[in-house]
Amino acid sequence: MKFGSISYLNLLPFQVFLKRYLRDSGLKKGLAYRKNVPSQINKALHKRQIDAGFISSIESTKYKCTNLGIIANRAVYSVFVLKGENRSDHESASSNRLAKVLNLKGRVLIGDKALVYYLNGGKGIDLATQWYKKTKLPFAFARLCYTCHGKTVEKIAKNFSKQPIKIPQYILKREAHKRGITPKQLQWYLKHIEYNMTYKAKKSLKLFLKKSNKI
Repeated sequence: MKFGSISYLNLLPFQVFLKRYLRDSGLKKGLAYRKNVPSQINKALHKRQIDAGFISSIESTKYKCTNLGIIANRAVYSVFVLKGENRSDHESASSNRLAKVLNLKGRVLIGDKALVYYLNGGKGIDLATQWYKKTKLPFAFARLCYTCHGKTVEKIAKNFSKQPIKIPQYILKREAHKRGITPKQLQWYLKHIEYNMTYKAKKSLKLFLKKSNKI
């Protein structure tokens, strides 16, 4: 099975879980793992270069999806629109569309670079916050979807949803150091990310897709 994962800190808990799960279940030898930005994971699934992966929610209706996503309830701190000329983030799909749905003008900035920008004192409009203000709903930026190996992918998703999120200190330190932030800042950020597609998250996604189709 070929699996794709978004290469941002917001998926670090899942990446840690998956490595442990594959080792314990004996599936590790049969899995090819690819990490990349959302727009590239979207393309990889579309071209069948991967069998499953976290893809942008705006693309998720094309595939079968699990009950896992990358969700923010109010602020997300890693998806912003900044003042200036209108410019999309080439790494994004859902966030670029969300900015248009919310009729926000400026530069879209997503991912770890957006988080670092914020932690260094940068200012911008948090798109998850803006969506919540208008809808009172969380926003699902991505979903875990697949084209085959459905039983395996669904099993992985269910096991992750049941597990408490535990990240070893050495991994926190290593990943934080790579981005120039502290482990405490990384832990603080992850507290704002949810993974289970609740009723409200699904309702929100349905509303987002409906509004997107009108653009």
